[in-house]
Order: sequence, then C-alpha cells, then structure tokens
Amino acid sequence: MATVTFRDETAAGKPLAEFALPGLPESISARELVRLRVREEVARHNADPAARPTGLVRPSAAEVELNGYRMGAKRRIDWERQADIAERSFQRNGLVLLVGDRQIEDLSEMIDLTADPVVSFIKLVPLVGG
Repeated sequence: MATVTFRDETAAGKPLAEFALPGLPESISARELVRLRVREEVARHNADPAARPTGLVRPSAAEVELNGYRMGAKRRIDWERQADIAERSFQRNGLVLLVGDRQIEDLSEMIDLTADPVVSFIKLVPLVGG
C-alpha cells in the first residue's frame, strides 16, 4: 500500500494546498486517481462544509469570488458529479496532472505510486477574450 501526497499548484509551480492519503494501491490509473482525489476532497467538505471550497471541487450553486467560491447554503456535494467534471476538465486541458516531474496525458495511463508519491494538480483558467 502507498501513501500519496495530493498537491494543488499554480501554473508557475507555487503550492496552494496539499494533503496525504494513505492506503492506496501501488499502481492505479490516472482516471481512478483523479476520481479518488475528488471523492476525498468532497468527503472532507461534506464532513465540515467550508465557506470557501478550494481545490478541484466547484459546487454548482456557488458564487464566484476573487479567492474562491462562497456557498449560499451548507449542502452536501455529490462526489461522482464532481469527479465527472474533473475528468472532462482534464480531457479539455483545463486540468494538468503531474506525477513527480512527469505530466500525465491520458486518463487510462497507469501510475506507479511507490515510485512517485507526490501528485500535483494544476487548474488552468482560460484567458478572458482569448
């Protein structure tokens, strides 16, 4: 079993947040890894709803603010819906996944978590007017 550190970074490589998750299989597909990360993030949010969710999860009823999202009412988030959104974002190049120093380009790619226990997620934001 492997312990993986999930890290959110800016496009310039600046760390924004991170958390470790133990007990993962030694090898996993990129799709399973993205879905696992989203499920964990949603579980943490649902256990203790924050005023401003950060990370990959973006509740649909949230208001966009300068530094994140503000939820109008505390409600549970559906992790499967959020995982589907994250997968689509990855496929449209809105989300970059780095394992160690290697970029993952296909969700079906298998990842050896014992060799690279740090997984970085970079959300790309399209330029306005571009």
